[in-house]
Formats: sequence, structure tokens, C-alpha cells
Amino acid sequence: MAKKTKKKKDTAGTGKNVYKGKLEVTRSGMGYVIVEGLEKDILVKRDNIRNALNGDEVRVEVPMYGRKFGSRPEGVIIEVLHRKQTEFSGRVEVKPHFAFLIPDSDKMPVDIYVPLHLLNGAKNGDKAIAKIVEWTGKTKNPVGEIVSLLTNQSDNEIAMQGILVENGFPLTFPDDVLEDAARYPEGIDKQELKRRNDMRKTLTLTIDPVDAKDFDDAISFKPLKGGLYEIGVHIADVSHYIEEGSALDKEAYQRATSVYLPDRVLPMLPERLSNELCSLRPDEDKYTFSAIFQVDKKGKVKDYWLGRTIIRSQRRFTYEEVQEIIEGADGDHKEVLLTLNSIAQNLRAARFKKGAINFSSQEVRFKLDANAKPIGIVVKESKEAHQLIEEFMLLANRTVAEYVSGIAVKDKPVPFPYRVHDAPDEAKLSVFSSFAASFGYKFNMNTPETIAASFNEMLEMVQGKPEQHVLESLGIRTMSKAVYTTDNIGHYGLGFEDYCHFTSPIRRYPDVLVHRILQECLDNKIKPIKHLEMQCRHCSDQERRAMEAERAANKYKQVEFMQDYIGEEFEAVISGVATFGFWAETVAHKCEGLVSIHDLASIDDFEYLEGQYALVGRHTGMRFGMGDKVMIRVIATNMEKRQMDYMLVAALHAQRPKKSKQPDRNTKTYKKKNTAKRKK
Repeated sequence: MAKKTKKKKDTAGTGKNVYKGKLEVTRSGMGYVIVEGLEKDILVKRDNIRNALNGDEVRVEVPMYGRKFGSRPEGVIIEVLHRKQTEFSGRVEVKPHFAFLIPDSDKMPVDIYVPLHLLNGAKNGDKAIAKIVEWTGKTKNPVGEIVSLLTNQSDNEIAMQGILVENGFPLTFPDDVLEDAARYPEGIDKQELKRRNDMRKTLTLTIDPVDAKDFDDAISFKPLKGGLYEIGVHIADVSHYIEEGSALDKEAYQRATSVYLPDRVLPMLPERLSNELCSLRPDEDKYTFSAIFQVDKKGKVKDYWLGRTIIRSQRRFTYEEVQEIIEGADGDHKEVLLTLNSIAQNLRAARFKKGAINFSSQEVRFKLDANAKPIGIVVKESKEAHQLIEEFMLLANRTVAEYVSGIAVKDKPVPFPYRVHDAPDEAKLSVFSSFAASFGYKFNMNTPETIAASFNEMLEMVQGKPEQHVLESLGIRTMSKAVYTTDNIGHYGLGFEDYCHFTSPIRRYPDVLVHRILQECLDNKIKPIKHLEMQCRHCSDQERRAMEAERAANKYKQVEFMQDYIGEEFEAVISGVATFGFWAETVAHKCEGLVSIHDLASIDDFEYLEGQYALVGRHTGMRFGMGDKVMIRVIATNMEKRQMDYMLVAALHAQRPKKSKQPDRNTKTYKKKNTAKRKK
């Protein structure tokens, strides 16, 4: 049953209702307003979107009777309540009495009008960033102010800032947010200390990437009697500093996530918090929110405690240092790290035994020179040092979600931002299982559990084989996307009934919400958050935008790197196939480019077979499919479009022979003809 939806009725008797919701604009220009509690989204045609943009919070007017699009209500946007994106990059055009910024992105469909007194030094032809300062429904063009000049900066700086702005992330923090962050004092308050569990004398360590600046999690360790261990997962207590409803809180919510590009991090929180007050730096007293477990050596949890603490990290480790110790080297706290690793591996094995799917995707890191130019590419591996931290973070996240899910308010579950992952879509899974079967891997599709078991069996058997890359990448694409929501459907990929994000509040806003709600549950003073589902959607949307920005920045660096290799030939693997050609990823650099179907025309006339993820020649039977090895030549790079063009030099995989036109022995026609022959 749908929730009751708050709506503002028109008191003038015009027979219209007004709703508040979030606008999503499709590529075709059609809009849909998502209203919390409304069963169906409200359709808004292009002309009725007016001055609203994708992601804006709007008011939409819907007739009570009449206008509908199929079974969907149709409306007109009458007001923009909050803009999702206010800054846009582009090129400045200066006229005698006014100026315009011509946006780079098609997300802003019109030019931005800039009065001359708001140019702030920008000249005709400059690359710049403009911020919208006014845009009423009565004017076609928004009024903007130039807030940043990009012309005199490096190409890399222009590109990275443009990518962030294009995806709706502001480059700077407003003054009131910085003032909010600056007013928090250093050190520990004596009264606050009385309200916390003091764990400063317990051995506590952090393990992070070598270039990390914000340390938002730490692990403590203490042997107990009876072969048990006390293991604490300590998380930076960001919610202690961010006052709900403050300028800092509102800004963190709007950003919702930090964004990680190859040469920078755009933080969710000002540096005063992210790198100083909240960062769990060694030899400093820090406020934390903790999950403390009593476990045996097999990783079985005997008891746990949740609450606020104060810690003091004794040692900062990098993943590389811990991995060396795991592999036999001597080092600080060696026995502790080996014990933690053994327990983590037991937790990991138990997780997969219960139905978690063992997907592992390769991550690429760029080696950059002093000017952020890529001079090398490194493939990051997930080793046991990474898994050590991962398993204890997963344990803390799951435990917090399980605890909150067991609490009710007025016989209803506590509204809570769960991290959920749905089972695979049946249609996608059917196509994938048929494709996997062509390599000899069978899927049991009877239940979600047997599907997960089939995935794990395939992922184990495919290791080191030619088809490994294609089946792993296509398998990941078959999966649903994990999102934040108050509807606790569980996490299919991890095999957890309850799961949330508790462990990274410096860089994720949902974790801040989790901390606040958890403390209310512990205090038995629960005040359900209004519109929490809308906040979850916003955080999921921002996460998607951050991933798009990260992909775009990585692609830019790939193109920049391959510029030096135009004309050279490389071994590559086909990573994607479409009607207009195939993408190939170089084995040495993991850089992807397109081989156009027009360039294949000299070989044959190719057609795309969707279920086989392949292009097949109509005359020769030559086949180019996902995972096939080819030799390519780099022929062009386009930095602005972040694209690379490759040319096929040779097919390195064994071609499947062209099928002869033999009759299908299962058809009725064939059986009828051959039965008649035998009778004769």
C-alpha cells in the first residue's frame, strides 16, 4: 500500500494539485518528477520543464482530472525549490554590452547570460566557470557570475575541474561552511570524555593506502581469556562535529560523497575536518564511533558492543607494509597483524560459504609526474592486507544494520539508510547464463542461492583461462546496482540479510546518518527522520555522479597517456561490442579504444549478434566477440571527447568456422522430408 503523499491543493478551485519532488530528465528531453509516496512518477514534457534542470527539487502542478500520459499523471513545473547544479564550465563570449558563457555540457541546454560587471576579469574566448545567481521562470537564460578562470591553467586542470563541475560537484566550500568547520576546537573535552568508552590504552592501528590523508577507520586488538580476542573497529566520529541542520551539514548532504580523481580528491567535508579533526592520525587522541567484538580464532562473534569511544592510534601502516609482514617479513606488531589476518580470512571464507559472490575487478592507478601527466599505469591488486581491513569493515557494517533492524518504534521498523543489493534481473541473467554455457559453464537458476553458487563456481573455474576477463566483466554487468534505501531487502552480492554503511563518514554522508540514528537507538531516544527515503535516493544519485566523474577522469588520463603511442601496435582484448564496432583494451596499459565497423568493412560485412556479444562476418564467418584477443594500432586520440580510435591489425584468437547451411534436424520440415525418403 502506497504511503500517503503530502500535496498542496490549489485553493482557487482550478482543480489542480501541487507536488514536491525531484526531476529526472532523460536523454530525449522528457522529464519525470519523483515524488516520495506517490505510486507513479509524474511525466513532464520538454516544453513544460521550463527552467528546471536534471536533479533539481521542484514543484509540479498536476490537473486532478484529464491530462494523463497512458496511466501516468502529467504535469507542469511551476517552481524550482533547489538546484542540483549551479556551476557550469564553458567558453566566454563577450559582446559590447553583455556576455554569455557557452556551456561545455549538454546538461545546461541554454547559454548563461553574464552582465559585464560579473565577468570578474574574464575576456572573450576564455575558459571559465560560471555560477547561476538568478533564473526565474520568466526568462529563457539564467543570469550567471564568473567564479573561476581556467584559461591560464594547465590543460589537465581545465579538464579535471570541468569534469567535476559537469557532474554537479562544486569546487569550493561556501564561506559559512568553512566558518562552521573552523570553530571546532582541537583536543579532547573533559566532559565529552566522561560520556565515552576510553580505549586509548588498547593497541590501535590504522592500515591505509600510502598516499592517504584522511584516516577514517582503525583496528584495536587485545587478547582475552579462553582463546578469545577483543577486536575493535573504530570509525571517525564525524557526527560529533557536524551539527544537524547547520551550514556544514547541509553542504555535506548536498555533496553526499567525496570524489576521487587520478590527481586529486574533492572532499565531502572541508580539510579542517577530513584531514585534521576527524582523521585518526597516530599519537593523537580522537573521538570515534566503535563496534567492538569478542571473537574466537575462527572469526565467530561471541559478543559485541556498539557506542562512542576515544582512541589513540599507536601506528600507521600502509597496505604494502602489512602485506610484506603477512608474506613473512619482520615488522612492528607482527603477531597481532598475523592473528588479525587469520581471523579475517576465516570471516571471508565463511561469507562465501553462506552465499556471497566472489567478484574481483581490476583497478587501474596512474603514475603521474609533477605536472599530473601520466607516465605509467599500475593495476591494483586486492591482497590479503586489503582483505584484512575489508572483512572487519564488513563485519561492523553488518552488525550495526542487524542491531537497528531489530528495533521498532510504534510497531514499525526504525527508518534507516540500508545499503541494499537486489538479485540479478532474470532477463539479463538468462542471456549471461546462455553465453557462459557456450564456454562450458552451467548455471543453476532455481533460487538466488543456487545462482550465487553457480557464479562462484564459474569464477573459480575460469581463473587463468582465456575467457576469464570476459566472463568476469559481463558477470559484474549482469548484477544489479547497490543503492541506499529504507526498504531493507538485503545485500545479495555480500550474502547479508542486513547491511549498511557505517565505516566511512568522512567521505560518505549515509554513514553520518547511520551514526546519528544508531546513537538515538542506543539512547532509546529515536526521532524518525522525515523524507529519509528521498535522502537515500539523493545519496545514491550523488554516488552515481561521482563514479561517472571518476570514469571520465580516468578516461582522460588514458587518452593523455596513449597520445605518445600513436602509430604503435599492442596486444588487446575485446572489452565491448556494439552495432558500430568493438572496443579493445590494451593488455599492457588497460587503455580502451574503439575499432569502428567501417574499418572492418574491407574484411567483411559484419552483423551484431546481441546474445553472443559478437560481430560476425556474413560471408567469411569471421567473429569478434567479448574476450577475444586482437592486435591493434593506435590511430587517433581526442582529449576533448576523451576517446581513442584503434585499427585492427590482426585477430589473435582462433576464428570459429562459418556455419554451413545444413538443415536443422529438429525442424518439422526436415523430419517430414526424411521420413518420406525412408518410406520410399
